Amino acid sequence: MKITCGTDIIEINRIQESIETLEEKFINKIYTEKEIEYCESKKAQKYQHYAARFAAKEAVFKAVSIYLNDKYSITWKDAEIINDKNGRPKVRLLKKIKQIESIDISISHCKEYAVANVIVVANI
Repeated sequence: MKITCGTDIIEINRIQESIETLEEKFINKIYTEKEIEYCESKKAQKYQHYAARFAAKEAVFKAVSIYLNDKYSITWKDAEIINDKNGRPKVRLLKKIKQIESIDISISHCKEYAVANVIVVANI
């Protein structure tokens, strides 16, 4: 068994500027339909939620990068950050990485920053 982790922090303003400048081009490159629907439902705080999911995807990439290679990679949309029925975030990898048994994630955000931590347990 191998345990890997990934952490990321991002300024919410950076994501807000990207969305306001590049609009749909940026959003559709990074986020899945479910993520967009969730973030847009947050109205005035939507940029915090977009930033939190961006940080989460970065943290996922850092934690799973050891299992990737030239022949096997993942894109932004291959890591979907959704919430369970209790509102707890979880990672859904849309492209299966056979070694990975489980992924745990924690996301937080405030007015200026969003942060995410990911722990991956793999069967190696």
